Amino acid sequence: MREMQPHAAARLIFSLPISIVFYFLLAGCGAPGDPRPPRKVVPAAIGDLAARQQGEGVALSFAAPQASADGEALAEPPEIEIYRGTLRDDGTADPDSFHMVYTVPGAMLPTLSAGGQVRFRDVISAEELRAHPGAGYAYRVRSRVSKKRASGDSNTVILRLYPPPERVNGLAARLTESAIQLTWSAAAAGGAAVSGYRVYRGELEPGSATEAAADPSKAKWKSPPALLGPAAGREFADTQFVFGATYLYTVRAVSAPAGDEANSLESPDSAALVVEARDIFPPGAPQGLVAVYVPGGERPAGQAELSWSMNAESDLAGYRVYRSEKEGTAGAVLTPELLPTPAFRDNSIQAGHHYWYTVTAVDRSGNESAASGAADLELAETQP
Repeated sequence: MREMQPHAAARLIFSLPISIVFYFLLAGCGAPGDPRPPRKVVPAAIGDLAARQQGEGVALSFAAPQASADGEALAEPPEIEIYRGTLRDDGTADPDSFHMVYTVPGAMLPTLSAGGQVRFRDVISAEELRAHPGAGYAYRVRSRVSKKRASGDSNTVILRLYPPPERVNGLAARLTESAIQLTWSAAAAGGAAVSGYRVYRGELEPGSATEAAADPSKAKWKSPPALLGPAAGREFADTQFVFGATYLYTVRAVSAPAGDEANSLESPDSAALVVEARDIFPPGAPQGLVAVYVPGGERPAGQAELSWSMNAESDLAGYRVYRSEKEGTAGAVLTPELLPTPAFRDNSIQAGHHYWYTVTAVDRSGNESAASGAADLELAETQP
């Protein structure tokens, strides 16, 4: 191939548009500066860290960062680092004492989160609490999405820890028509006398009672455990339950350390107790049953008209009517379908027979009441 002569190349360049010539000139120059490495993403510092003593440990809570320090949304939940430190003589945190005690993978944050807050418990041994009652602890957390760059420190929280009361034992329940009655054994004091108890309740998903009773950490919650109420003694009546629901209860003992009465301490959770609130309580027996003979109509023997007082139960499903020709026995059911109202007309009576009627009430759980008092009706061989 014949080479292009220099003067021909010059003529070609000058014949091109100026913009294209400028492009060729830039392409021949290297980009200014050295190549930049990928920018490290640094999560924003956590600013709402809170801590409180919970049994033999510290319950930490905070909102996981959703954005970087530059305000860009994070592509994935960050890893969380939890640091614990001690206090100086003046009660402030010693910055040189902080050391990392836990690393929480980002993939675990959804399972540790509730209400927009990550909740994590740092367990302190009972021996350490008893050996150093009132010792001060300080906490900070950091987060990271890169091994090389962590966020800045969170706010610092300080608290003093005391031996809590011993775990509550013997939690038991008795289901009544109006309440789930809870009882338990007295808890032994830790660093201070037990001043009362707190009852916690969560509602389980249907069908998960067996799994939750064997291992509460595997519970499937319809609503997670929350404080139900305080108890001065060793019993509590849960009147807010609903039949058909399944609940998990725990109880904690409460004490206040001397010199720090404003900060009450809770014991560790009692063993969990699962209660299935099955409605096994029938309605009351219907009252005021009367049977009246109604002559005439299309049937020669007439009709028996029954009526009674309406039951007051809110879960009432209806009534069943029974008829017998022998006093003291229930006899046969006259109403295969439940009656919604307290009245019934028997069109199958015959002259010359003596009938005894009773009525029962049935609730929506299928519980049937005892029979009402009997109302009898004796028909002559010939009725008017």
